[in-house]
Amino acid sequence: MRNPTEVLKSLSEKTKNESYRFQRLYRNLYNPEFYWLAYKNIYANKGSMTAGADGTTIDGMSDEKINRIIESLKNRSYRPKPARREYIAKKNSNKKRPLGIQSGNDKLLQEVVKMILESIYEPVFSNKSHGFRPNRSCQTALMQIQKTFTGTNWFVEGDIHACFDSFDHHIIINILRGKIDDEAFIQLIWKFLKAGYMEQWEYKRTYSGVPQGSGVSPILCNIYMNELDKYMEQYAVAFNTKAQKKRISPAYKAKTYQAYMYRREGKRTWEQLSSHEKKVRSKKLKELERAEKSMTPTIPMDTDFKRIQYTRYADDFIIGVIGSKKDAEHVKQDVKMFLQDALKLEMSDTKTKITHTGDKARFLGYDITVSRSQELKKQSNGKIQRCQTGVVKLLVPREKWVSKLLEYRAIKIKINENGKERFVALHRGRLVNKSDIEILTTYNAEVRGLYNYYSIANNAFKIGCFGNVMKYSMYKTFACKYRTNVHEIKRRYCVNDLFTLAYGTKSGVKTTTFYRDGYKRKEVATKFDNVNELPEYSKYLKPNTLKQRVEKHTCELCGRECRNPEIHQVKKLKDLKGNAEWVCAMRLRRRKTLVVCPECHKKIHS
Repeated sequence: MRNPTEVLKSLSEKTKNESYRFQRLYRNLYNPEFYWLAYKNIYANKGSMTAGADGTTIDGMSDEKINRIIESLKNRSYRPKPARREYIAKKNSNKKRPLGIQSGNDKLLQEVVKMILESIYEPVFSNKSHGFRPNRSCQTALMQIQKTFTGTNWFVEGDIHACFDSFDHHIIINILRGKIDDEAFIQLIWKFLKAGYMEQWEYKRTYSGVPQGSGVSPILCNIYMNELDKYMEQYAVAFNTKAQKKRISPAYKAKTYQAYMYRREGKRTWEQLSSHEKKVRSKKLKELERAEKSMTPTIPMDTDFKRIQYTRYADDFIIGVIGSKKDAEHVKQDVKMFLQDALKLEMSDTKTKITHTGDKARFLGYDITVSRSQELKKQSNGKIQRCQTGVVKLLVPREKWVSKLLEYRAIKIKINENGKERFVALHRGRLVNKSDIEILTTYNAEVRGLYNYYSIANNAFKIGCFGNVMKYSMYKTFACKYRTNVHEIKRRYCVNDLFTLAYGTKSGVKTTTFYRDGYKRKEVATKFDNVNELPEYSKYLKPNTLKQRVEKHTCELCGRECRNPEIHQVKKLKDLKGNAEWVCAMRLRRRKTLVVCPECHKKIHS
């Protein structure tokens, strides 16, 4: 059998040829090495040990299990199990999001299919797409907006109503057939789409949409929404005008010429002027220069210069328009009609807004605006220029970090007699019974997590307010735990005004502190990825230690030789209770997997 990494690389290289159609993809599903690679990719995920509708997880991974899946694929008897539907709360909303939990075998097979589809489509995806893609994130989408939306007049904030649940199955299959000429592989995708779900022990069929929570849904979403990306590329070509930049305003040009001529005339006669005349002339020149600097150099609504920019993250997208509001409304209507006619998707009228860039548009939790400051600054080359005009600003919304504090129950907001808000830090009862190091680690993780997300904002320092309130909440949590006051906690733990905690490890006593890395703005987001290059295969090229442990054919519990070992897996090591032999073995190895013989595996589950 071929090495899976070589197969995936070969698929990525062939996809560069736009006319090439892939055949015999289905036979790759007969390769056991693909399943071991898939298991390595997903076994550490939080949901890998969550049981599906049939009660199975990926626990018990073995060559025998893989061979059963392959045999069912060969005789075409494989049928995906219906997903177990759960509902999770949406942030800042009373609504709930449906989540489908797959069975163990389906998770493995879907991960293999996902790797194959990703290798085929990832190199040809648009550079404007950032959701569910390697080395891309919300931050890369926002940084792209900051670099490319310069000077836009209007934002069109796109939102698709129930996007994942509305994908038309026939359209998905037709898009896949554009690059894949393998009906067996296409039929397998059909089975995943039509598998249905179990809710309250009742089976329900799926007529549209991709199951949220399944391994293939992110890549299928990007394949579907890539049609919108291609449409926006073509739309930009037709919308953008030939002019390379905006025309200079006649009023600004006249004022600049007036100042220039006055300055030039003064140079000729300066030596002949009296001191009083020099003062009058200097004052007049400053007034002319001040009037020149207060004006916008270009025509704000230049009809000869129009541009459109676009960025998408999963089902959310934003469009920047250099043009009039009528142009923005026309763009919104055209995109709405394309989604409706070509993709059978409905754009939400209430959430799809047209916002002037002088105001703030909300995208991926950031407030986005375009600066109109006429402030002059001296550049490194010595020139004095307007560097903030038309620049996109990414801002931290105040309600975001305040809502986080309320979510953690770290504050209480009081309104004083003047109607102003006052934050009162609170202790967190849920953390009181934890160890000191667990309390400190929890607070540090929460502060660092919010800062890392908003670190590219122009006002990232605002997260310092969040961090300061969290620090006092931590003081009160420790004070509640030891039944004392904040002053005493500071006296016990603070060293040079920095909360410092000592804790024991196997190598001795170590110390750690409350978060102190600052809240400075970061200029660069997480890794950027060039879509013209092959996807990175570093995660595939790393040695598969799980497979190596299985190939030793030795039970890690009883030590006996076993020709068909199985992998026992648990969700979290810290959840293990008791002193059973297998529990102690996992704690000693500090791994949540244990390669055991079938007899030992049965004893563990008994």
